[in-house]
Amino acid sequence: MATYEDLYGKRVKVFDSDPTLTSSYEGQVWYDSSTGALKTTILTKAWSSGANMTDARADLAGAGTQTAGLAMAGIDRPSTPKDVSEEYNGTGWASGGNTPGAKSQCAGAGSQTAAIVFGGASSSATTFEYDGSSFSSGGSLNTGRSLLAGFGTATAGVGAGGYTPGPTNQNAVEEYNGSSWTAGNTLTTARRSISGTGPTESTGMVFGGNTGSVTGATEEYDGTNWTTGGSLNTAREGMGGSGSSTSGLAFSGYTTTNVTNSEEYNGTSWSEGPDVATARRFLAGSVGGTAPAALAFGGFASDDTGSTEEFHSSVSVVTAGAFSSTPNLNTSYNQRTGSGVTDACLCFGGEGPPGVQAINESFDGSSWSELSDLNTARSDLAGCGTQTASLAFGGSPGPGPIARATEEWDGSSWTTSNVLTQDSRFCKGAGIQTAAYRVGGFISPGSGSTNSVEHYDGSSWTSQTAAPFSSNRHCALGTQTAGFVNRASPPNVISYDYNGSSWTAGPNDLQSDSQASCFGTATSSMFGSGPPTKCTVWNDTNFATSPNLGSAKGYSASFNAPSSASGMMYGQGNSSEKFTGESSAITSKTLTTS
Repeated sequence: MATYEDLYGKRVKVFDSDPTLTSSYEGQVWYDSSTGALKTTILTKAWSSGANMTDARADLAGAGTQTAGLAMAGIDRPSTPKDVSEEYNGTGWASGGNTPGAKSQCAGAGSQTAAIVFGGASSSATTFEYDGSSFSSGGSLNTGRSLLAGFGTATAGVGAGGYTPGPTNQNAVEEYNGSSWTAGNTLTTARRSISGTGPTESTGMVFGGNTGSVTGATEEYDGTNWTTGGSLNTAREGMGGSGSSTSGLAFSGYTTTNVTNSEEYNGTSWSEGPDVATARRFLAGSVGGTAPAALAFGGFASDDTGSTEEFHSSVSVVTAGAFSSTPNLNTSYNQRTGSGVTDACLCFGGEGPPGVQAINESFDGSSWSELSDLNTARSDLAGCGTQTASLAFGGSPGPGPIARATEEWDGSSWTTSNVLTQDSRFCKGAGIQTAAYRVGGFISPGSGSTNSVEHYDGSSWTSQTAAPFSSNRHCALGTQTAGFVNRASPPNVISYDYNGSSWTAGPNDLQSDSQASCFGTATSSMFGSGPPTKCTVWNDTNFATSPNLGSAKGYSASFNAPSSASGMMYGQGNSSEKFTGESSAITSKTLTTS
């Protein structure tokens, strides 16, 4: 009897769990020693959700790849063109540089660090060049136009088709050399609202659009000439695109309504792919990337959208990072705080009918249970530490007073410790029970914010050099010697690093809410919001968008969580949510044997 190696020239590898494999292993057989089964890997194709853009908009331009995407310009319908850009890192969006002028109905080409955006509404001919941090003006198109397609690089880009008032659909093609545009061979089919993709000038294509009615026509470019390719199965305009003329992807767009269709191109013909989640038109895509790893973002759905979706074609199924509901707390109060990590945390204090609370609840990963109360009932307090070694300090025991009280939790009961050196309500702090810091807050009823800082050594608090900001209701994370404060007021967007003795100002957050909940460390953390549900993440360099909360969570805990990829948020009412970061798992099936 022939062996698998005899038949296919490959040996069957043995694994004790699903291995980490790439798409090159599609169809190959391996043996799972833990189950005694032969398995094979299966290629899957699917869209998954990414974090929303900060600025929802349509008629924007795209460039880059799935893990290094770039969104440029666009419009807040019906009439406000934008001069903003945003960068995508594979998880969330962060602010990029502003263009020298507002644009919409424009096209883009290049990468996240070397891109161009050109053309636009009102027959714009301007070109803006991006170097990864700022935009500058480049050479102007010879034929200014809107609703055109773009592909290629910042120094070898192509602009094709489009629209000029008349009305006139364009077949004009121009090539950019990094400083100026020159005419190229024209398209066979003149059209507007046309889409394009291609990482280089000689591997690009255009497809779809409107010739007077929607079309599915495809044309491939080799750097000099255009060749007619296979038509889309669903004719439409205002699509997004990614990939190249031999491996391309077209998605969403407009027929007589917004559609969710995506189609894959193999260099000859289009075939139906998985649908996107959000039907929309005049969106953008990662025109500098590959088809198996595409990015779709922005556009017009029922309104302008910041929705982002990632296309994956691999032997692994990607599960996007997201918040999920966890069981409700037993009590419903606001302005509480807490400590701990994702599935081992406390929530204590708060305010609500019939007044301030001493309540203390513990989460074990599946349910909340009530434990021994605080000795001093209060709201607007701060907390830090672990589930079995927590610290509660400051707050308010009533409508007017402000508390200095400090209490230590040992896993079963609270013990009163030495008080803060000054009254502090709406203060924040972080660290562990034996090495914590406190910063800011109100020091008296009706007063402004303080910039005072204190350290706790497990026994008593000592005053430290004041912070360069006065704030309350901000967020604090990290440790006594590696701390991080975010959304310090005013204007509630400022961040600071703390080394235990001095503060260093960092970049502004994308959100400005001062009632945020948070978890993580000084170098990897997530921040929720009070009234809205938007979240941002910090990676020790910049802030980026994150998947949204299901409901607002204000005045919540600072967690010593391992990173922004896992954590709990709770605080307003009795709801709680858990965040789980993006993950992937191999797709396999068990083979039957005979």
